[in-house]
Order: sequence, then C-alpha cells, then structure tokens
Amino acid sequence: MQALIELLAGFIIMLATAALAQFGVSLDRAAEPQPEVHRVVDRTPSASIGAPAETPRDC
Repeated sequence: MQALIELLAGFIIMLATAALAQFGVSLDRAAEPQPEVHRVVDRTPSASIGAPAETPRDC
C-alpha cells in the first residue's frame, strides 16, 4: 500500500513539473551563481604614445 502511495505521489509530482515547465518555471536550483560579465571598450592608442610614423629604417 505504501509503494502505491509513493508511486501516485511521484506521478503527481511529475505532472506538476511538466505543467510548470510549460510556463517556463524550473524547480532546479543552480549549482553556483553565475559571475557577472562586464564588457569594456578597448581604447585606440594615441598617436603620441605609439611609435612615430617616420622612424629611420636602417636595418
């Protein structure tokens, strides 16, 4: 009798999970929180910082 009750309870839980999944509800917990990602804009190098345009090429 106990096994039959546990079987029915498991079946009802599976039906409830399937019904909630239709609306995008998930009962699973995330294992660990996802870190936030911050995107930064790369700066273009200034002309005064880089190598001068007219460098002698005495190779």
